[in-house]
Amino acid sequence: MNNLLNKIYKILEEKEERMIEIRRYLHENPELSFYETETAKYIKNFYKDKDCQIKTNVGDGYGIVVDIMGAKPGKTIAIRADFDALPIQEETGLPYASKKKGVMHACGHDAHTAYMLVLAETLIELKDELSGNVRVIHQPAEEVPPGGAKSMVEAGVLDNVDAVLGIHVMSTMPTGNVEYRAGAIQTGRANFKVTLKGKGGHGSMPHLANDTIVAASHFVTAVQTIISRRVNPFDTAVVTIGSFDGVGSANVIKEKVTLEGDVRIMNEEARDVIEKEFTRLLAGISSAFGLEYELDYKNDYPVLVNDYEVTALVKKSLEENKIAVVKNVLECPKQTPSEDFAYYAQEKPSCFFYVGAYKEGSVMYPHHNPKFNIDEKSILISAKAMATALLECLKENE
Repeated sequence: MNNLLNKIYKILEEKEERMIEIRRYLHENPELSFYETETAKYIKNFYKDKDCQIKTNVGDGYGIVVDIMGAKPGKTIAIRADFDALPIQEETGLPYASKKKGVMHACGHDAHTAYMLVLAETLIELKDELSGNVRVIHQPAEEVPPGGAKSMVEAGVLDNVDAVLGIHVMSTMPTGNVEYRAGAIQTGRANFKVTLKGKGGHGSMPHLANDTIVAASHFVTAVQTIISRRVNPFDTAVVTIGSFDGVGSANVIKEKVTLEGDVRIMNEEARDVIEKEFTRLLAGISSAFGLEYELDYKNDYPVLVNDYEVTALVKKSLEENKIAVVKNVLECPKQTPSEDFAYYAQEKPSCFFYVGAYKEGSVMYPHHNPKFNIDEKSILISAKAMATALLECLKENE
């Protein structure tokens, strides 16, 4: 272990309680995507009077970029943490549960921000020993398309950056695990809204009406054949109808039905195939039943692809430095959720990896669950793991 990394570990250990305090404050005060005004102020104020360069309101949301300039020449590595919450009513019963009705940090972004702030502060304190530069990306609006990453990239946040690193705490992985995977790691996504329009009528006189519920039911079944009959069996893909708005009276034939859902892919080549077949089936069923339709189909987050060389550096650094709080460094399976870190990875060599946050013996609640919580030991682990990977990427080919 090099001397600088050892110093960073020691300082982070001394600041662990502070990281937890920050996480709990943010957990109590969550804000939804694109509305994170107070969180952005909190982050900005954290860097007040610190020896760094800071830009606020980067992109279309409340993005914040902090540049830490090392005393010695070298690469520029960006490290990213998101800070938005979700429209979920918290049911954890924690003493620091959300104070905002219907808003909750149910994905761990509070922990991401807490570890990143303290890690950045530590790097600023040790910048005279740092080779190269660190760009800290505090990103809003990961949860809601088009996401905060896209506009931050368009605003130039990756200019002069050599590589990008990101971490997600995972309630589905045991505390002490740090997990990685090279190549395609998280799905790309699209979402859609379909409105079928027919002719309403009385349930006793169906011949005088045009039943949209029957037609929509055929479409729900038929659209699943896209995956089974149009997508390569070796490609991961899912089409989900998450909402079927056909509520009405028992004896009334609905004039209009609205369906909403999403698409997940692990290979970008499947994206166009699914959209084409989706549209073709919708047009065909609508024609067969004599209906009109409206379709709003939006492609958003790309497939997240980890760079092989950067991921190898992350793996090497974590295995060789043997962080005391890290029990296992493992290759993980592909993850089915989508993540707008993918926009950074499209532009620069990147690695997005995972820190376990499931406390042994507790009940495991997945992300986006109203009872979601993390083992707070994962915050220090995240800070140490990111510091370890960061220094390895900075020194590579120095």
